[in-house]
Amino acid sequence: MTGGPAAARGPAGEHLDVVIVGAGLSGVGAAHRLQTRCPGLAYAVLEARAAMGGTWDLFRYPGVRSDSDMFTLGYSFRPWRGGRSLADGAAVRRYIEDTARESGVERHIRFRTKVVGADWSTAHARWTLAVERTDDAGRVTRSTLTCSFLYACAGYYDYDRGHSPRFPGIGSFTGTVVHPQFWPQDLDHSGKRVVVIGSGATAVTLVPALAGRAAHVTMVQRTPTWIAPVPGRDRTADRLRSLLPAAVAHRLIRARSILFGIGFHQFCRRRPAAARRLLTGVARRALGDTGGRLVKEHFTPPYDPWDQRLCAAPDGDLFTAVKEGAAEVVTDHIDAFVPEGVRLRSGRVLAADVVVTATGLRLLALGGIAPRVDGRAVDLAEQFVWRGAMLTGVPNLALCIGYTNASWTLRADLTHRLVCRVLRHMERRDLAAVVPEPDRPLAGRPLLDLASGYVRRSVGAFPRQGDRGPWRLRQNYLLDAATVRARFGRTLKGVPRSAVTAPADRPAGFRTGAVR
Repeated sequence: MTGGPAAARGPAGEHLDVVIVGAGLSGVGAAHRLQTRCPGLAYAVLEARAAMGGTWDLFRYPGVRSDSDMFTLGYSFRPWRGGRSLADGAAVRRYIEDTARESGVERHIRFRTKVVGADWSTAHARWTLAVERTDDAGRVTRSTLTCSFLYACAGYYDYDRGHSPRFPGIGSFTGTVVHPQFWPQDLDHSGKRVVVIGSGATAVTLVPALAGRAAHVTMVQRTPTWIAPVPGRDRTADRLRSLLPAAVAHRLIRARSILFGIGFHQFCRRRPAAARRLLTGVARRALGDTGGRLVKEHFTPPYDPWDQRLCAAPDGDLFTAVKEGAAEVVTDHIDAFVPEGVRLRSGRVLAADVVVTATGLRLLALGGIAPRVDGRAVDLAEQFVWRGAMLTGVPNLALCIGYTNASWTLRADLTHRLVCRVLRHMERRDLAAVVPEPDRPLAGRPLLDLASGYVRRSVGAFPRQGDRGPWRLRQNYLLDAATVRARFGRTLKGVPRSAVTAPADRPAGFRTGAVR
């Protein structure tokens, strides 16, 4: 077929003990844990993009930054030593790259290698992965490799598509329309009128970043979002780092950040009325809104704090931009685009040279991999997630899902450690395959328990969590950390190697190296 990907074989008989999908924050952390806790296993990290960093390499819009503090978003085994606790995207990306290089993980990463198919063979207890490799000239070749265990660390964002509602009349607009996920690096917004559509974390980040050079920025939202000003630099952390040895300071700062995050989340969930008063009071002071009208209209959501993810504003930058008149927040619905800008349902027309559609993201389960077991497609929505990591009905596969109310990396690292425990468990018991099975029927709940629009739009295609024990995802790091060493009990079912037919070209199970 002219112009189509060419078929090609990979390295003859290539078989790996573990394949990690994704070389972002999660994938690099998983590889580090794997090579330190299971040093005898052969592994590779397959990354579809040409660079590591994942989300932090993809998103390049102005002001992109972490919305969790770096003392917990960073790795526990490599302390964050930057000055700002909410770091910009480039700093996070360098941190990931430096970690991969210093730990030796970088040597195991295969860039421009996308997993497009995964089929588990019960008879041989292995995955056969179909991969597409893209060279510098853009040519794509297809090949296969096999592995004993597959670990999906690609997060849950769709990197190829963002959420873009159809706005009437958008074709008539004479200015520039951009989506933050695909920000053109040559876009100059200096002196221009900018309208940002959306009120989530991306919009809250973009507005103050654009306001510094734009003539004016207007954020249009259908519904307000809870926004909390937080210090961009943690002075207490700076003090501890100046007084204590680095390792001690890191543990104390990290513990303090974890406890504060859990405490504030519990406060919001258990005392929503008090949390509302606190957040609206902080917003009024930051805006100088003595009468409270501005906060009531534009900064008081109809839902309780943490029903949706709470947005952080470092040093209150969004409030400052609004207070100083460089930015405006408008709560209304978009009626249509017009040549000169955006017309609202109220009839007001917002004149614009640039419109940014910060309308959200799309979610994608398992990085888009559609697993098959013995040639039959797996309906992910019918599966349950055990300990936030492994799926019913799918042997020797794990996925990495972080917290929604705290730093992603906190839960991700617990999952990495759990996967390593599972691998060692298999080696000690001479098992070729394992799969979790509930002892009785489970009541299903959404895997991501948030009311946010981007979650509701896509979560139905994801596996589900259960209603009890190891099948329920707890949004509490302390409880999860306390049970990470708990016994597997009878939930994790294993298949001994003696029951597997080994292919002629390679043995089944973890035979490439010895697990210690």
